[in-house]
Amino acid sequence: VPPAPPLAPPSAPRALPVPRHRIGPVIQSLLLAARESGPAALGRRLRELVRVLDRAAAEPTAPATPADPRRADAVWWAAHLLGEVLLRLPDATAYRGVLRLLAERVSARSVERGGFPGEAGGGGLAEFGPWFWRRIRLPLADRLELLRLLLPADAPPSPGPAGERFLTAAGELLAAEPRAAMPVLCGWFDDERPLQTAPGGGGPRPTVAAAAQALLHTHRQRAVDDLTEALVAAAHPRADELLVALAEDEPSAVCRAVDRWAHEERPERHVAAISYGLRAAPHVTTGADRELLRYAALAILGRPADCTLHGGALALLVRDPATRSRHLPAALAHFAAGDVQLPVSALAAALTTHPEPVLAGFQARLREPGDGAAEVLCALAEVTTPALARRVAVLVRDHLDHRPEGAAHVAAYLDRRLEHGPSARSVIFPLAVGLLRNQPPEVRRALAPVLAGPGTHTSRPLRQELLDALLDHERDPAVLDALLRAAADGCARRPAPVTRDLVHRVGLLLCRTPEGAASFDRRLVQLAGGSPGFALQVRGWLATGGGGWDAVIGPSARRMFERLEPDPGPPAVLAR
Repeated sequence: VPPAPPLAPPSAPRALPVPRHRIGPVIQSLLLAARESGPAALGRRLRELVRVLDRAAAEPTAPATPADPRRADAVWWAAHLLGEVLLRLPDATAYRGVLRLLAERVSARSVERGGFPGEAGGGGLAEFGPWFWRRIRLPLADRLELLRLLLPADAPPSPGPAGERFLTAAGELLAAEPRAAMPVLCGWFDDERPLQTAPGGGGPRPTVAAAAQALLHTHRQRAVDDLTEALVAAAHPRADELLVALAEDEPSAVCRAVDRWAHEERPERHVAAISYGLRAAPHVTTGADRELLRYAALAILGRPADCTLHGGALALLVRDPATRSRHLPAALAHFAAGDVQLPVSALAAALTTHPEPVLAGFQARLREPGDGAAEVLCALAEVTTPALARRVAVLVRDHLDHRPEGAAHVAAYLDRRLEHGPSARSVIFPLAVGLLRNQPPEVRRALAPVLAGPGTHTSRPLRQELLDALLDHERDPAVLDALLRAAADGCARRPAPVTRDLVHRVGLLLCRTPEGAASFDRRLVQLAGGSPGFALQVRGWLATGGGGWDAVIGPSARRMFERLEPDPGPPAVLAR
């Protein structure tokens, strides 16, 4: 006989809500389950909690709304269970995968909202700020790795009071344990994820790699010797940049590192010793640092296997007054042979004590074909002693006599020397005037833009004086055309009356012949088409009238300028 049917279908079991204040037993049950079933079982539960929080944060509205209390309650339980369980673990190393997933989701959702915790509070993910990652029980390297993932979550810097930042947490860990943290931060140099910046901010966006550089440089004093070792072991371009900065900011630390590397057995350390020793040498001020560089150079020079580095070692020894006389002949021989490891600046440092052989070596290099003259003239531009500067001027004239194609390098030399101001006039004025009167047009065409350049307030009087000397005698159309281009290129950095006077004087010189007048009109219109600012200046000169512009600018060019719009607008400013 079959059983009698029930009076009503059985009801489904109801899930009664657990009060939030009973979260303690739930946390303990999860921790006990981890002891019995192992980290894998608890890890699966925790990953599911991370996914719940991520789905809630992905909603277009904030999850904690009064209209949906059950959903808000679910987010609260997921966030607090996840956070409390992870914080109560005596060692969270077995749950690095869960923490990495959590860090990635916090970073991604924060970037979407413009910074942690975001406009809508970030939902339950907002519970995992920098304080959480400071308290988690992990080895230092693992904790820093998680903070690396979280750096893009930081909101853009603001002038007002700011909340906690993940970058600050990373800096605190670095300050607390610099020796262990520095190699880890060097591993961030390949992370080019951009950090968040304020809307409309100019310039390139900073990256995680740039933040690592800044942190290491800021906290360098806590363990500077360990920092040099971590950077050289990283063998990364960003590490090289930071070592170059340390060579200027901390030359003593770099000199100690150079001495260590020069006496190691690894050949790559010998290369680093010479490279950064040459970087630090110009900034060395103490005898102890010079002694360290001296011993390092002698160690490299005593190894036949390091023959390719001997030029750099000789450069360090020539910079040192104690060893200069003994090693200068060998250094000059390497320089004459074209050794790239021996920089010109090292020999230039010996000009004060051994001017004759050094100047002879420079003269031989300046007479050679190629671009080697550029480095020599760049170093000679820093020679300011009057007696030596006059001898350098002789080398410059000799260079142009033998290599007129090097006029661009001489122009760069003059540009640097003019910035030394009135103290350089006694040497530069006769040199420049002689070049402008005795050199062929192709040389004068390269030098003319330097005199017409805007320069700084230090060099403007001397530039103007030399420009007047040039315009008093110059009649070559190519040189005048170069002056006109320089006037247009520097109009934004030069006072408008100075630009107006230069253009007018060039126009008067070119308009002496019909061909020159036509060339001036054509060139003026072309330059205005490429420079909206220059076009508006010319238009303003013509609109005000006077000044003799009728004798300079022809009717066709005048009509072109009169049709220009007052607003520069797009690059094409001339009406067609």
